Amino acid sequence: MTDLAASPLGHATTYAEGYDPALLFPVERAPLRAELGLPRPLPFDGVDLWTAYELSWLDPDGRPRVAIASFAVPAASPSIVESKSVKLYLTAFNQTRFAAQSDVAATIARDLSAATGAPVGVTLTAPADFAALPHGELSGAWLDALPFAGPADAPAPQRLAAAGPVVDETLCTRLFRSLCPVTGQPDYASVQIRYRGPRIDAPGLLAYLVSFRRHPGFHEHCVERIFADVWRRCGPDALAVYARFTRRGGVDINPFRGNGFDPPPDSVRTARQ
Repeated sequence: MTDLAASPLGHATTYAEGYDPALLFPVERAPLRAELGLPRPLPFDGVDLWTAYELSWLDPDGRPRVAIASFAVPAASPSIVESKSVKLYLTAFNQTRFAAQSDVAATIARDLSAATGAPVGVTLTAPADFAALPHGELSGAWLDALPFAGPADAPAPQRLAAAGPVVDETLCTRLFRSLCPVTGQPDYASVQIRYRGPRIDAPGLLAYLVSFRRHPGFHEHCVERIFADVWRRCGPDALAVYARFTRRGGVDINPFRGNGFDPPPDSVRTARQ
């Protein structure tokens, strides 16, 4: 299992002066999935949609260039990349010259693919196109004003229940919070759950999602835990879990896990991002 003590998390930061792919710190997915008892093959497909807002490099004349970077990391990849290491890796581009923006994108795609063990799609958006980037809110019925059973100190799947005829509905909350597993810093997210199956008890689902409030877990692992718990406790025929986390250090990570629905959604920034 990956030794997180060797990652940049929780340590004093030293910023590199030049491009260095060795700054990327992979974290294996398999041990965390084993903790959840996820079978092989996995019961879901999916992707982790990253947005990096603080990307800058130098053109051949030494003029700074900027862009917003979007990464799509397949859920089937053997590893994730620890987010602080990605921030340090991207910061190291600041004093590095590239012939063209396309070279920057190709370099990031190559390095992230090597670190995660799977092809990573990378798109760079130049300033001229910033205004056209999509933004909006997750769609669905919001749970946040429902009666609330009270918080819990750890994820509480026993609060999940479903019964009755099959329905197809989408439920959302903006009240999700978890903690970084190393530093304890809070991570906030809007979470969308779409399912087809017996109707899920909505107040119970809200109580379950809020029960992550003191839970230490990477974004990707939290979403996979939600998928696993809802899948086992509620028995839907199809399920999709999507979380849009607020950014920290100029990066947001937005995992999607689904089974039985359409491909992953477009990466659309919410108001809190």
